[in-house]
Amino acid sequence: MNLLQNAITAMVTLLAVALGGVLSVRNSDRSWHRDHAQKWRDIRLEIYGEFLSAYRQYMICALDPNSQVLGMERANLPSDPIPIFDETGRPYKEKLDATLMSVRLVSERPETVIAVNQLARAVRRLAASRVNHGVDDLPGELFESTFRAQHDFVRAVRLELGLSEIPMGNGDLP
Repeated sequence: MNLLQNAITAMVTLLAVALGGVLSVRNSDRSWHRDHAQKWRDIRLEIYGEFLSAYRQYMICALDPNSQVLGMERANLPSDPIPIFDETGRPYKEKLDATLMSVRLVSERPETVIAVNQLARAVRRLAASRVNHGVDDLPGELFESTFRAQHDFVRAVRLELGLSEIPMGNGDLP
């Protein structure tokens, strides 16, 4: 009887050690996944912020009366010219393009990529309109579409990061 009790005790002990090992590995795996997700969330948040900053700087440059903006027609879309800046505005365009690529690289959801592409297209259209218009007589619908695209991008980012949605009312456009 004593031998049977020792064998049962040893089996229970081995089972407990094995179960503890499995639970420890599982807990470590969950912890790693949580840390990994948090790191990527932080990376995305930083890149999205950099893009929004580059977008605002690009827009300010495009709306500066002293900025020289030329337009180059696209072969496939002649109604949507590419804005070409002078040496003063070129760094803003380069920063916008670089951060746009970064957003496309790290975005987790297709909705975020679609929204960032729409925002970049809208602000480029606004800049390209400077070819034919002065700063004071730019078409209002270009501003409205740009700010709507900005709101859509922020909304997509907030949803991707697990934050609540911010409703947009009529007075929310800057």
